[in-house]
Amino acid sequence: MASSAQIPGARVPLRTKFFFGLGATAESITLAAVGGYAMFYYNQVLGLPATLAGLAITVSLVLDGFADPIVGSLSDRTRGKLGRRHPYMYLAPVPVALCIVALFNPPAAFSHLWLFVWFSGFIVTLRVFMAVYHVPHLALGGELSGDYTERSRIMSWNNLLGMIGTAGTSFVALTFFFHKTAEYPRGLLNPHAYTPFAFAVAGSGMLLLLASAWFTRDRIALLPKTPDDLPAFSPFEFMKDMGSAFSNRNYVFLLIAYFFLSLMLGIRQGLGLYMNTFFWEFTSEQIRWFVIGTISGYFLGFATAARLHGRFDKKIAIIVTCVLLATIPAIAPSLRILGLFPEPGQPMLLPLIIIFTGLGSCVASIMSISVMSALADIADENEVRYGYRQEGVLYSTRALFSKIDAAIGHFFAGMALDIVAFPEKAQPGQVDRQTLMDLALVDAPIATIPGLIAVFFYARYKINRKSYDATQAQLQVLRRERAAKAAPAGQPGAEPDGMVGETTT
Repeated sequence: MASSAQIPGARVPLRTKFFFGLGATAESITLAAVGGYAMFYYNQVLGLPATLAGLAITVSLVLDGFADPIVGSLSDRTRGKLGRRHPYMYLAPVPVALCIVALFNPPAAFSHLWLFVWFSGFIVTLRVFMAVYHVPHLALGGELSGDYTERSRIMSWNNLLGMIGTAGTSFVALTFFFHKTAEYPRGLLNPHAYTPFAFAVAGSGMLLLLASAWFTRDRIALLPKTPDDLPAFSPFEFMKDMGSAFSNRNYVFLLIAYFFLSLMLGIRQGLGLYMNTFFWEFTSEQIRWFVIGTISGYFLGFATAARLHGRFDKKIAIIVTCVLLATIPAIAPSLRILGLFPEPGQPMLLPLIIIFTGLGSCVASIMSISVMSALADIADENEVRYGYRQEGVLYSTRALFSKIDAAIGHFFAGMALDIVAFPEKAQPGQVDRQTLMDLALVDAPIATIPGLIAVFFYARYKINRKSYDATQAQLQVLRRERAAKAAPAGQPGAEPDGMVGETTT
């Protein structure tokens, strides 16, 4: 068996971390445009019923989710000069861009049924091609280093640049595309703004996706290779890969926890623009300033996550941040329901919401970095058990769980809008107060419940620094044995490049 663990040393060049993270910027620009604006556009601008709009997103997330582990297994077993990850990272950007343009430019005079079909078809295709990029890209980050803390630094760059993409998309969209006009004081309701917005998102997303793939290609020779005796991808081998992943109890608990966490996030994302536009009555010009809190929070998370992992086990960071992520976004809506928070139009409202946005972004950043880094530690455990690395399957199956549950969350969000009788093509300030309070109940205390359930399952995760060190010792022995078998007769086996037991200096 050829060595499947030619992992570079613990210290990964800053340039590599940056361009790896740039892929997350592109992914975030694309998905923020779709997740943040598509449902609002089809419901409030085009008049598609909220349940149908939510259902279209639900269908896309479910189908995309099932595509993820297939792409992951295929990527893990790919051979060639471009390695296991980069062929897919080169393939996806152009189709992604074309789908974004089509998604925000449906033919005029469509009935609700055909509007739903158009929305569903292109959002499904978009998400599948994003999976073709996203899964190998995440797997690439998981195998760039084997060091416990350096993995967190790599994922910190991915997380930070991803959130800059999300926040930047919102700021640019609300400043340059959805600004108020004489005809549309609420720029998000302007149907003419969505076409140039789509072209801007498609072009920037495509270029950044390609740049991330191109400027990380120099690491291909240093990354794990597919073992010579590992069978090619097939339905049977795919099921074996899934069985191997689910045999790891630590992985299963992370998946279950993420299922509940994603349900909470899906509900809140689906209701986000409704809450900001109608509950808080913010204008587009005000909403864009949320970027201050978002970027500040993620910079703080970027600066502290790896340091926290140097002092505490990742499990502790995951549990604490999950509790905070569930509760912080619910504070402001809950206080307003109780009459203890500024009402729309009062001067302190926007600064307070920006502060809460920053706090939520900080804990979300630390939590995301912690979990992504922990998945690489799980890949080490599975390499000891099965002889090859499964970053593609591990990251992609997690994505499957998140998307299925985010789909359920978006569907619940659409149902909630219909249950509270939220009007189509509504005008801020003219929606019944009780309807708004009912909407806030869903967004705040009700959506918090699955997030707190996630905490219980995250607490079942068992990898700590001690068990990590033991796994690294086993891996070093395993890799020496592989190198000895692969060496020509009479020559000592060379050690694989950059043993994961190295420490950062």
